[in-house]
Amino acid sequence: MCCGCSNIIKAITIVLILIVIILLVINIVSNNMENSNILVAIARPGDNTTLGTTTINFSINDIVEGTALSHEEGTSIININKTGIYQISYQLYGVQDTTGTFNFNAVLLLNGTALNDTFNQSPVIRNSTENRMTLTSTVILRLNEGDKLELQGVSIEDIRYDNARIDIEKIG
Repeated sequence: MCCGCSNIIKAITIVLILIVIILLVINIVSNNMENSNILVAIARPGDNTTLGTTTINFSINDIVEGTALSHEEGTSIININKTGIYQISYQLYGVQDTTGTFNFNAVLLLNGTALNDTFNQSPVIRNSTENRMTLTSTVILRLNEGDKLELQGVSIEDIRYDNARIDIEKIG
């Protein structure tokens, strides 16, 4: 074989290997983007006017990727459209305008029933002028297609929930 032919074969081989590597990287990146299933819903002042115990309405869908989750803005229900394992994080901000006992809790509801192992309790504060606090939590749950997920603020005090955020990602 001539020296020039050998160099051409080597160059073609290198180009083919590079093309295969580029195609593999493109495939991996596009599959990761297609498999993202994320929902971020946000509540703002005025979304939740009931004091005490209330299911939280979210007026803004900040991020919606994929089809595993859906939420109609202005409502409390997050629809699970695909069975899988989900990581759920939330922040719930509670405020009380009067001085007195201040205590509120948060819990996730699945199909209208509280999941006791997601119950998150604030400390009890008495006669404080700063009656405001944010509860945060992250849980991982196995959810089924057709499930309805909600966040609920729980309190016997006159707590209002001006701001809230829930971030949900299908991780498996």
